[in-house]
Parts: sequence; C-alpha cells; structure tokens
Amino acid sequence: MAKTKIIPPAPGAYDYPLLIKRLLLSGVRYQPDQEIVYADKLRYNYRTLNERIQRLANALTAAGVKAGDTVALLDWDSHRSLECFFAVPMLGAVLHTVNIRLSPEQVVYTMNHAKDDYVLVHDDFLPLLTQIHAELPTVKGYVQLSDSVAQPAELPLLGEYEALLSQADASFEFPDFDENSVATLFYTTGTTGNPKGVYFTHRQLVLHTLNELGTFAAYEGQPLLRSNDVYMPITPMFHVHAWGVPYVATTLGVKQVYPGRYEPNMLVRLFRAEKVSFSHCVPTILQMLLECEEGQRTDFAGWKILLGGSAVTLGLAGQAAGKGMRMHVGYGMSETCPLLCMTHLREEELALPMDQQLPLRIKTGVPIPLVDLRIVDAGGNDVAHDGEALGEVVVRAPWLTQGYLGEPQKGAELWDGGWLHTGDMASIDGRGVVEIKDRIKDVIKTGGEWISSLELESLISSHASVNAVAVVGIPDEQWGERPMALVVCKLGENLDRQAIEAHLLQFVESGRINKWAIPRTIRFVTDIPKTSVGKINKKLIRETALVEAGSQG
Repeated sequence: MAKTKIIPPAPGAYDYPLLIKRLLLSGVRYQPDQEIVYADKLRYNYRTLNERIQRLANALTAAGVKAGDTVALLDWDSHRSLECFFAVPMLGAVLHTVNIRLSPEQVVYTMNHAKDDYVLVHDDFLPLLTQIHAELPTVKGYVQLSDSVAQPAELPLLGEYEALLSQADASFEFPDFDENSVATLFYTTGTTGNPKGVYFTHRQLVLHTLNELGTFAAYEGQPLLRSNDVYMPITPMFHVHAWGVPYVATTLGVKQVYPGRYEPNMLVRLFRAEKVSFSHCVPTILQMLLECEEGQRTDFAGWKILLGGSAVTLGLAGQAAGKGMRMHVGYGMSETCPLLCMTHLREEELALPMDQQLPLRIKTGVPIPLVDLRIVDAGGNDVAHDGEALGEVVVRAPWLTQGYLGEPQKGAELWDGGWLHTGDMASIDGRGVVEIKDRIKDVIKTGGEWISSLELESLISSHASVNAVAVVGIPDEQWGERPMALVVCKLGENLDRQAIEAHLLQFVESGRINKWAIPRTIRFVTDIPKTSVGKINKKLIRETALVEAGSQG
C-alpha cells in the first residue's frame, strides 16, 4: 500500500462514525408531516416515527436487550419492521430478520445459528414459535406484535409491542460506537446445505443507503425515488432489508406505504388509494399484480418499478409497459447489500419509443458509483468488452458482506482472490453495460456449447399466449445436457410443443440462437415452483425432472 500523508486531527475533533442513527436526521427535518402508512390499519408522520423508535429503544432496553445481543423479527412488511430497522441496530444490537417463508426446520436452524437472544413475533407466527420454542435455547423472551387484539400465546412474553411502547419514555439518547459493528443479519438459501448467515455493518448500510439514494434520484430522465414520490416495497423486508430502500426513503422523508402481508389485489388497491409512484419486486410478483382481478382493470401509469432478483423477460416487460408501468432493472445479490448495477439509458435512448427501449431496460445495467466490477474467465482474466464474451461477475464495493456468519471456509470461497464471486455469468459491452446470461449453475452445457436459460426464457415469453416460463438443463446421454422448458399459458389460451418450436425458429433464422437450443422437452403446467423470496426454483425443477425421468426409466 502506498505511503501517504496523514495529518493528526485537532484535539477535540469529533471522529464521526457512520451509524444508522445518522439516517434519521434529515427526514424529520425536511418532511416532518409526511406519512408512514401501514396498509389500511394505521398512519402517522415522521415526528411520530422518530418518537416511536425512541420508545422502542427504551422498551427493548427495559426488556433486557443490550449492545451485542441479537434480536429476531418475524413480521410482515409493516411500520413495526421499519421501526426495528432503526431502533435495534441503533442500540448496538443486531437485527435478525427471519425469513418467514422457510420451513420450521430451517427457521429453527437460522435462529439457533444466529443465537437469537430476543424475538419480536407477529400473531400470525405465534403457532410456529410455540411449536419450536423448546428448540431455541438461547431465546430469553418474546415481544408480541398484534394488528388488533393480541392473540393468546403460550410463550414467555415480555409484553405486547404497542403496550410496551405506550409505557416507554419518548426520549432515548442513542450511543456512539464503532461503525464497523454488525447491524443486521439474515439468511440466504443456496442450492445445497443449510442457509448461510449474511451480515452487514453500520458503515456498510450507511454507504449503501447514500449511494442508492443518489443513484435513484440523480439521473435526469429516469429518476426512481425523489422527494415527491410515494414508496411501497413489494420485496419482503426480511430479505436484504427490502433491498435497502426503506433506509433511503426514510433518509429522504418520502411518504412510505407498508402493505403487510402480500396479496395482489390489496397491493393494487393500495397503489391506487395512496398514489404509490415507486416500488420494487421480483418478476413473479409483478406478474401476479398484472394478472389479479384489480390489476386487470387498473391503469398503472406513473408507477415506476425496479425489478431484480431474477431475469426480466421481454414478454413481461412488454405486458407491464402496456399497462403504463415504467420498468427499471437492478442487479445484485444477498451478499452485496444488494445493489451493484442498474438500468441507465442515455439521452438518445430515452427518446426512443418504449418498445425499442424495453430490450435496453431489461439488461442488467451499468455498475453504480463505488462498485468495481469485472467479468473474468476461469483463469481470473478480464474478458473482452464486446457484449459477447462470457465470464463470471466479480465485484468490490464498500458495502459487500465480509463473509458468512460462523462459516469462514465458505466466506473464503466467496472472496477467493480478493474479489467477491457472484456466481453469475455475464457479458459487458464497450459502454459498460452488463448483461447477465445465467447463473453458473444454471448455464446449460450441451455438446460442448453453452446455452443461456435466461435468454431462452425471454424469447419464449415473447409469444403472445405465454404467461410464464422456466428453462433448465436436464441430463442427456448424447449431448450432456439439453434444455427443458416449463410453460404456463395465459388464461383461456392453449399451446402445444409445435407452437413453441415454430415461435423459436424465427430466432434461429435471425441468428439469435442455434437450432439445438430449442428445448427438446416442453411441458405445459399451471404454475412454476418458486423459492421463499419469489424467484423461480430451478433447483427443484431439475430435481423433479430427474425423479420423473428415473420413474419412467
């Protein structure tokens, strides 16, 4: 490292730590009367938000929570979750947002692996916690979260959330401490083994927030979140802090709408009633919004949607644009906090008709500021920036997780060579636009050539009668692997294998794909398996196909 000049600070100079509490300073200054909304149940302003955060800190302290403890949260997307995003880490404790869609066995594993000390639990999850309480030896007590009348509980309760807040003092002096203290923890599920604990520090979350705020707001012609917007997350708050956007929205002081448990018709009604202008979600949730009864009769003009988590097909993007939505794509992963890349269109591209913009909008995008991104071959060498050469995306940024909790070997694999390995295959063009082609584990290797399952999904989805599609590689004695497609038809539509083949042949003739990329196996299904965060579950699809092949053999 280069020898640089460092001048000692003046006596008494304040060494300003980057702590989550700093993010609360501006919202209440600029927009004290702006609203925080919880579904159709509650609304209050930013003054009240700050007061409730301080009351929660007092209530948790009185219950025994101290710096270094881990506090688990099992709740729907709510104002309470937002309050916990701040109060828990601001105490110096660690907020563990539990994935409420995991199996009971996985919930037990994650809570024990995290060594949770205290648990805040919504009434809907009391049966689960009652069932597994005896298997959670580190938990000292529970706080009940109720939307109306508290349900009876057979747990060692410390009290009900609102009752505890009402009894707590409205003022709390949050301490300073090391900005590298862990603030949040959640678990990401991989293709094999137990879920892995991903953690972030105060410094990382503050830097990610400031960068995301600038990226969302600064670029003229494609702003996502500015001071006059209304924000509603449709990505679970238990997953990567709802992509970090609640921290951005609170810093900015915008109106925030938390929908509770996701139900498509209710989400659309909230969009209309609260005049929501910005949301983020995975493509499968967007599909549900467009197809639900309320969605089919709603004009979505003015709704800016940031899509991520999995590839966006051209068919879905066109369907959303036809209803008035403005599509943007973001790229990242649980381990990256998550934002790494985002749609960035230049002035001449923004002037194009929307049908010509869509292929550009659904690309992975351009690395955002402070992200060092390379695409490398198996030897770690940069691939050509020609939009064609493929390699793995490796990154550095100040907000990337530094490892996996309690699993140093897996952390070392993640950071092999000093770069975080994403496991994504991509190309990059001369203008720096990244295009994810596939997960390394999902690339289909047939006859020595690679086929992108994501590209096939996008092409099949462009058929007017296709509602959803998933493509995976399945073993083939001659070619090693061949593509298999699961296709869901639109309501009232019928397709057969020949129709999909004929549709794909036009892309063969144009040179977009090779003829051997056309799936040999095409299955028409009513639904496609999803993971706990709404992504297509390709691991399960492959496993099911293998079992079916074995039973037929």
